[in-house]
Amino acid sequence: MKFISVGEILVRFSPQNYEKIVQASAFNVNYGGAEVNVAVSLVNLGVDTSVFSVVPDNSLADAALKYLKSNGIDTRHIKRSGERLGTYYLEEGVSIRPSEVIYDRKHSSICEVDPDSIDYEQLLQGFDWLHISGITPALSENCRILTERILKSAKALGITVSFDPNFRGKLWSFDTSRDVLSEYMQYVDILVGIEPIHLKDENGKELKDGLSMNPDINTMDTIFRKLNEKYKFKAIARTVREVHSSTNNSLKAYLHIGDKTYESKKINFDIVDRVGGGDAFTAGLIYGLMKNFEPQKTIDFAIASSAIKHTIRGDANLSSKKQIDSFMTRGFEIKR
Repeated sequence: MKFISVGEILVRFSPQNYEKIVQASAFNVNYGGAEVNVAVSLVNLGVDTSVFSVVPDNSLADAALKYLKSNGIDTRHIKRSGERLGTYYLEEGVSIRPSEVIYDRKHSSICEVDPDSIDYEQLLQGFDWLHISGITPALSENCRILTERILKSAKALGITVSFDPNFRGKLWSFDTSRDVLSEYMQYVDILVGIEPIHLKDENGKELKDGLSMNPDINTMDTIFRKLNEKYKFKAIARTVREVHSSTNNSLKAYLHIGDKTYESKKINFDIVDRVGGGDAFTAGLIYGLMKNFEPQKTIDFAIASSAIKHTIRGDANLSSKKQIDSFMTRGFEIKR
């Protein structure tokens, strides 16, 4: 299958050795972005993968594209316009100190792109799967228009669409994101994450049960079924994270498909780099669905992909299928 993701390419600057930004004299540089991270993870699993984005014509953007090409991603659909590559600064947490992020992405090239300048049907020709996240429409009004148009085009072309709501409170409000993203759900086949999508009971009250980080499988099954009643997804998945410290977490996940909910194994791990852990889960889930894995294997593969990413520096999971399969077979630190 041929896969394309749509989103902003970002450059990340991180102080070395867990330093705080105020004391840093040098920074590590990585390239990524939510949709880009999914693409990089998938291409390392052997999927034919492309990225659509908008970047300026400068050396920083050249370096970002070089990173994508070095991972085997087709970059021919990336537009050159505007003046800025989106940037963020990550102060990595350790022990009891949490991570902190500073965004510097206003007026970046993709924020300023003219949505009328894109031929959406032409862009999507030949692709089987489109992935996008809620971060893209959070960037600007132009990006909201772009997101809606590309989702509509994918639906019209019969392309499978996966969507990660990926709420970022530093980019827009929860209420605005819920209103905007819920309107997109009519075009979505695979939902990865359930918040902040509108889901109301028979009295019109927003349902909150199941959004906690400690739901049981019966609660999740109920929420998934209510989402399916409203939006008619082919599959829904979400992760559940237990934070023991900034450098030690546990993860498990749930998948609803074929009128049944599945619970993954639970994995405990120490963290080298948390960025992109959710994107690695999304990539693992997409891969399992593409390859028609059994549902239980799909969700176990996805959560293993996410756990392994936490041990890799950078924004994306660079593991192969063989490496993830080996980890799953080995069962290292995996428990129910």
